[in-house]
Amino acid sequence: MARVKKGRAVHGWLIVDKPAGMTSSAVVNKVKWALDAQKAGHAGTLDPEATGLLAIALGEATKTVPYITDALKCYRFSVRLGQATNTDDTEGEVIATSDLRPTDAAIEAALPQFVGDILQVPPKFSAVKIDGQRAYKLAREDEDFEIAARPLYVDEMLMIERTDADHVLLEMTCGKGGYVRSIARDLGEFLGCYGHVEWLRREWSGPWETEDGVTIDLVNELAKTDGLDEYILPVSEGLGGLEELRATAEGAAKLKNGNPGMVLGGTAEYGDEVWVSYNDQPVAVGIYKAGEVHPSRVFNL
Repeated sequence: MARVKKGRAVHGWLIVDKPAGMTSSAVVNKVKWALDAQKAGHAGTLDPEATGLLAIALGEATKTVPYITDALKCYRFSVRLGQATNTDDTEGEVIATSDLRPTDAAIEAALPQFVGDILQVPPKFSAVKIDGQRAYKLAREDEDFEIAARPLYVDEMLMIERTDADHVLLEMTCGKGGYVRSIARDLGEFLGCYGHVEWLRREWSGPWETEDGVTIDLVNELAKTDGLDEYILPVSEGLGGLEELRATAEGAAKLKNGNPGMVLGGTAEYGDEVWVSYNDQPVAVGIYKAGEVHPSRVFNL
């Protein structure tokens, strides 16, 4: 006998403006509790002290999480010049200092080094796994270990403001897997003055901006009421990067059973990944092949 799931079958996206001091997992748990939702997850971790957009996927929307994590994201952050810390942010201990302060022109000239397809080494205080253990756990135990460099695509890196001699405000638009703390650390090393992140905010991610988000205070205020449901966005908003094709009635029935189904014409080419709708609801994601879509994900809405 199948086990009955606890909670409501809530499907869609809730965009939260995460406050400092909460982990991304804690925000997910808060939202899941407030909505009494059966299933929830998030699309892209923010450090506990970071703020800004955290996209919470509910129910069937969790199947669209990869398309949001793969999308571009924008971060605004302040770099403290002249100091390196062991965590690459203000939470750690200062491990090196410098009296050198680069000019605005020197900072501007350094930024192109961090644009395009680059390699970056994640901070030692991060959730990266080393031989099956989290790096932050090894770092807390003063273990000696190295983290391999990882690829990152950076679309844009801008200097917004030189707030004072010790601080510079930057904005980075990048793909998935970016560690802003690593950017601040590496920029400081490149400039010869050291650096770490003082504060960090995710401004937008994929189709959403922070203005689309609700606060944790509002989540608490509307918890266990119908009021919070009004802020839930459709599952399909997580699929904006793919072309939508519409299924025939027969095609939708086949797709829901995990079989190839017929779709109506669009601009998709053979081999393209697309999403399929029927009666304005997502049915599946899959590969378009000569009038049919072969599903890789099926939605039960």
